[in-house]
Amino acid sequence: MRVLVAEDHRVLARTIATGLRRQAMAVDIAATGDEAERMCLLTAYDVLVLDRDLPVMSGDEVCRRLRELTDPPRILMLTAAGELTDRIYGLTALGADDYLAKPFDFTELVARIRALSRRAPKPPPAVLSFGAITLDEVRREVFVDGRALELSPKETAVLRLLLRAAGAPVAHDELVRTVWDEHLDPRTSAVRTTVSRLRGKLGDACLILADKGEGYRLCD
Repeated sequence: MRVLVAEDHRVLARTIATGLRRQAMAVDIAATGDEAERMCLLTAYDVLVLDRDLPVMSGDEVCRRLRELTDPPRILMLTAAGELTDRIYGLTALGADDYLAKPFDFTELVARIRALSRRAPKPPPAVLSFGAITLDEVRREVFVDGRALELSPKETAVLRLLLRAAGAPVAHDELVRTVWDEHLDPRTSAVRTTVSRLRGKLGDACLILADKGEGYRLCD
């Protein structure tokens, strides 16, 4: 899942981004409304966490503009105003998908983001499988021949992409875009290291092959 956090309070933005990355989400940050709009035009985000009080262009205006797109991201509005009338205005007049008042509990933010991502059209199946491997996307549990496997969030996210490809190669750049974020140096060994750890945990149940110039793919 790829998320854009549009928040001008730098500490809060970094805190949210760090927490979401620990939940295996790829997260980018925008500090102004015009930057948030530009990034959404360039990148297909699943969810936009949008503060209403952004500089340069307000979150309200960003929401209105993005709603004109053919396939806009799901928008979760954040605001210090928690009155019922503010929530109704955000959900109806602005077209936001959800609304969360500050201060908020981080676990609720994560739950709402995951709920919004499930509203996207044609959602992927809740259970992915290939050979002896099964991934329950709802519970975020991985099984090999019925045995539970302990994976890190990044390892789970990489495996999810490989399972969805069903044996077709997944490009290195796609793994970077989806599992990590725009700040990851494409020359870093992070992808190779994560794939190596995942390969070791899967063992003989399923092989992860490196296709030179194409990326990685599963082979049972």
